[in-house]
Amino acid sequence: MTSGARKPATKKIPVGRFHRDLLCWFDQHKRDLPWRRNRDPYRVWLSEIMLQQTRVAAVLEHYQRFVRRFPTVERLAAARESSVLAAWSGLGYYRRARMLHAAAKKIVRERSGKLPTDAAQWRTLPGIGRYTAAAIASIAFNQPVGVVDGNVERVLQRLLGKRVDGERLWKTADGLLCHERPGDFNQALMELGATLCLPRRPKCLLCPVSEWCATRGELRSTRQIAPQNKRAIHYALDCRNGSVSLIKRDQTATLMPGMWELPELPAANESIKPLLTLRHSITVTDFVVRVVQCELPERADGHWIPRSRLERLPLTGLTRKILRAAKVIK
Repeated sequence: MTSGARKPATKKIPVGRFHRDLLCWFDQHKRDLPWRRNRDPYRVWLSEIMLQQTRVAAVLEHYQRFVRRFPTVERLAAARESSVLAAWSGLGYYRRARMLHAAAKKIVRERSGKLPTDAAQWRTLPGIGRYTAAAIASIAFNQPVGVVDGNVERVLQRLLGKRVDGERLWKTADGLLCHERPGDFNQALMELGATLCLPRRPKCLLCPVSEWCATRGELRSTRQIAPQNKRAIHYALDCRNGSVSLIKRDQTATLMPGMWELPELPAANESIKPLLTLRHSITVTDFVVRVVQCELPERADGHWIPRSRLERLPLTGLTRKILRAAKVIK
């Protein structure tokens, strides 16, 4: 026998028992999330778009605010893009909001406001990929289609004890699917990955299906994690007569076009104590953000925005974070 760690053997999963044990655990331990309280396809769709590359904890407040502002697909379709971006502000990845808005318009224009009922129809809409289409169709309409997101991928790979990806991973998800409760089963797999089968230090002793897991622990990753870049950035906060000085990003900008932000300062004056310092991360960059309270010279692209309008403005997530920390907005 060669030295070193022994490769775990793949276990044959008894599908019926697997379904029973996983769904029993899900019924007892699933998180109480607002989009789970009914199977309203509009709300399921909205939650799936918001959850792309975003943690549940970060989505909850934005979801509630967005639904209050746009409770139906018709209201969303009729809204101005700036209003949609304002409601989305703070979630980041603003292309998601623009595609959501475009899809709502298409649903109202071409389908008289009726949302699709199967995954193939969902995929014809802007911003809807394979995972999102399958998730909505199974959760909202009980269509028997498997899903693969980051959590499901990790769960399935650990169950199998080996790296699988691409089409083979999707076939594995379809093969394991519970056809009686496909929506609940897909959510259960995702919930398992989000709460127990964690990327680091999985809670195997609490796992309802660990009996059939070939790994029981971390599966060694072959992926290289991109190093985080570090950068300092400085902004000016100029408040006068109940208004705040903001600038609007160009509509042709690569990142966050048309969004509003505080004026950036080209360099820091070390003799000036910042009003506040905070940290902010965007993809692979960690920012140390210093905000200086000062009076700015008038500039052609500057605008005085009344504080009463700020909540309805499409602010960048960082700007909203700064204004909240400075108690300019709630």
